[in-house]
Amino acid sequence: MAKNNPDTEKESLYANLEKMSTEEILMGINAEDKKVSSVIKKQIPNIEKLVDAVVLKMKDGGRLFYIGAGTSGRIGILDASECPPTFGVPHDLVIGIIAGGDYAIRKAVENAEDDFNQAWEDLKKHNISSADFVIGIAASGNTPYVIGGLKMARENNIKTGSISCNSNSLISKEADFPIEIVVGPEFLTGSTRMKAGTSQKLVLNMISTSVMIKLGKVYGNKMIDMQLSNKKLVQRGVEMIIEELKIDEKLAAELLNKHKSVRAVLLAENKNLAD
Repeated sequence: MAKNNPDTEKESLYANLEKMSTEEILMGINAEDKKVSSVIKKQIPNIEKLVDAVVLKMKDGGRLFYIGAGTSGRIGILDASECPPTFGVPHDLVIGIIAGGDYAIRKAVENAEDDFNQAWEDLKKHNISSADFVIGIAASGNTPYVIGGLKMARENNIKTGSISCNSNSLISKEADFPIEIVVGPEFLTGSTRMKAGTSQKLVLNMISTSVMIKLGKVYGNKMIDMQLSNKKLVQRGVEMIIEELKIDEKLAAELLNKHKSVRAVLLAENKNLAD
């Protein structure tokens, strides 16, 4: 059963918000935000275990799925959607799924998060298998959509992880690799789009970036597989090549135009890059 007094629903440490000055409101929100990174730091051992498990699956051809509802689902979709342009991976390698479908990305879908069975139906649309990995995201940790998805994944021999902001949450019980980021009460009581949402975004940044580094999608500290989809990114690619090969801008631009990616340029110029 869910906790009677979940951490995410506890009373704000601040009272009479409507009587505060703008500065007092902003200072209060900032004071709460400062607590997030130190709480995440304590969970790094658990995040490490999850990352290493995801990497093993993906090295064998598996995919990573995020499932969530509301803010948590949107944050998962955000992280998943940034992987192709940042790391040059296919759009179906990291997949974000939200309760209520794509419509729910922008507008609330009533009761979608309460459907215990729907997440598994959504996952099956992607032909999910034991080769894949599923991470459930829920600030409360008690969202039926996410609990059901994780439960069915485990019953089908699929490895699972979870990110919640409550201790002893229900999704943790359905996860092989649970992560609990207990950031405490929100500045605005119960508004988990605030600290809880921030903590989820930071943890997903850590997971996806670490996984892609371990999969060889980064060289040095450079995004050498990023998609060159606009002038800014093309120029960034040119600058990477200049720095790595110690050549002038004109030649760097010519090489990038010829080979179409930073990785391809560096490989062509005999840089010691792992495949």
